[in-house]
Amino acid sequence: MRLIARFALDNTEHFEIIDVFDKEIRRQKVDKQNPIVKSIMPKYPSAIWMERKIRDEFGIEFEGAFDKRPLVKHERFPKNIFPLRKDFDKKDVEFDEYKPYKYEEIEGDNVFVVPVGPIHAGIIEPGHFQFSQAGEEILHLEVRHYYKYRGIEKMVEGKKPLEIKKIVERISGNESIAYQIAFMDILAQASETEIPNSLKQKYYTLLELERIIHHLTDLGFIPNDAGFAPALAFMSKLSEDARRVMAKITGHRFGFGAIKEELSVDYETLVDFVNYLKKEVEFFEDWTDDIASLWDRFNTTGALSREKAIKYGVVGVGARASGIKIDVRDNVFYKNFGYKMQLGVKGEVGDRFKVRIKEVLNSIEMIKNFKTDKKEKYILNSFKDGEYMSFVESSIGELFMYMKIKNGAVERFYARDPSHINWQAFHTTIYKDIIADFPLINKSFDLSYAGNDL
Repeated sequence: MRLIARFALDNTEHFEIIDVFDKEIRRQKVDKQNPIVKSIMPKYPSAIWMERKIRDEFGIEFEGAFDKRPLVKHERFPKNIFPLRKDFDKKDVEFDEYKPYKYEEIEGDNVFVVPVGPIHAGIIEPGHFQFSQAGEEILHLEVRHYYKYRGIEKMVEGKKPLEIKKIVERISGNESIAYQIAFMDILAQASETEIPNSLKQKYYTLLELERIIHHLTDLGFIPNDAGFAPALAFMSKLSEDARRVMAKITGHRFGFGAIKEELSVDYETLVDFVNYLKKEVEFFEDWTDDIASLWDRFNTTGALSREKAIKYGVVGVGARASGIKIDVRDNVFYKNFGYKMQLGVKGEVGDRFKVRIKEVLNSIEMIKNFKTDKKEKYILNSFKDGEYMSFVESSIGELFMYMKIKNGAVERFYARDPSHINWQAFHTTIYKDIIADFPLINKSFDLSYAGNDL
């Protein structure tokens, strides 16, 4: 089974651990007086950050865990404060004594450490990368995040579901439409109503436009990090054009506030744009195919084997480029509008590059098929107490969202961004590559920092 998420709830009398797999959901009560539960890290490596996060936020210990270092709590965060417990209501905390974080490092003759970040040269969110090197060759990489931790799960507690919409849609800018669709799906479940198909077509139109924008950006930066700057210039223009189309349709470049009960899409403008875009992307594909120096860098670099991708539960382009058939869109509704899964073979930078090009072209086809003139207004009823889950294929991969409503308010909100899974597998792709290829490999995955650091 594939692990999708492991998270905790504070149910007043006891804690509860919820494990969401692709085939089943498991629940386990945890005694508050002795909060210990068995770790699943040894079997599911993707649970490592999930369990460390739960430990920091709830104080639950995991028996048999091989990594008990703090994740959310950085060096001066108070040790005995657990912010997602219901009894935590402080607006601020006093810093604790500085305690160094123990990084995983390779030791030996002629081995040295290269720390990168969390502050980077350029406009980029904070994240730390600790390399163990032997000359130019990378022996090990540890990824450390949560410098951007915003406390979103605590922030939304106690609010009415509709009051948190603006927060949810701003969790990760590259995936705003995906987050909005997941949230709307949860609201529909809670109100026991069905979103009309014509409205779904419009939602998915915007989702595919968001995917196109994200992929176009990556298709520029990947060759740029291999030394071919003209690709970045070419794709930057196209991605900016696409952002402006998104702004014209939704009122915002990132589509904030786009997914709502009534939606009008200017398909005439959009179809004209994607027809133009198709020709440009096909030219770009032919152009870059003929540049041998690019493929010298792309091929054999940043390889994620099928076996490792399965072991770490990788999702999205990262998984599909390794030949794994996993995509939330792989369903009858999407297939009726032209969806075709795009797969790579070796999981190298070149595979991820090619999959993105093919997905852009497939998204263009689907947008034209999603076109509808039907106008329907969707009415949400009052929201019933209960637990609700949703899955959406964002531009990065499978987004999972959970919300529990109690007494008409948000009791617990949890989102597992695809980046939270894929960041943990990322270190396996750089072994014995040169450090100069790190930006190239990193951009070929293009994971979210903000989506990870809730």
